[in-house]
Amino acid sequence: MTPPNPELRNPRSHRAILDSTFELAVSKGYGKLTVEAIATAAGVGKQTIYRWWPSKGAIALDAINERMGHLTDFPDTGDIEADLRSQTTALAGLLSSDIGIVYRGVIAEAQSDPHLAANVRDAIVGPRSKLCRDRLERAVTAGQLRGDIPTRAMVQLLYGPLYYRFLLGTDDVQDAPELVGYILAGLRTHDS
Repeated sequence: MTPPNPELRNPRSHRAILDSTFELAVSKGYGKLTVEAIATAAGVGKQTIYRWWPSKGAIALDAINERMGHLTDFPDTGDIEADLRSQTTALAGLLSSDIGIVYRGVIAEAQSDPHLAANVRDAIVGPRSKLCRDRLERAVTAGQLRGDIPTRAMVQLLYGPLYYRFLLGTDDVQDAPELVGYILAGLRTHDS
């Protein structure tokens, strides 16, 4: 069966579904979110929702990805530490907001839904990791960072602590940008 063409969605219904999903996940808790509740709040039938999304997690993922927008883009001022601090500050703010509440629920559901996990990687993690790797590559080329460490590993070193704090609640994610300096100490060239 061919999936429906997203361009044929009723824009008002689409908007109502995304907004209702986000608002219900924040107000009631992601664990209590159901497709039935979304349909009722959005004023659409369940079949309309299932025509476009396979699960509540897929709807919530679209809703948070849309709200994230360009908030997690990477600046390029030429100063890699300032740029990473700026970006991680923006990300920490986002994870501390209502978006973080919904995102945590989607990540939890993705642990038992391989399709949703792949969509989280494809829609959120992958594109933003690529932006980070591109920025880090420019810093390597400029001699600001070591060239012997793969940029993929650098991304994991930089963002692993933030996600650890976010998902496990071990520390405030707002403090995560301070870790950038410590991590960069090991990633910098001896000349920079």
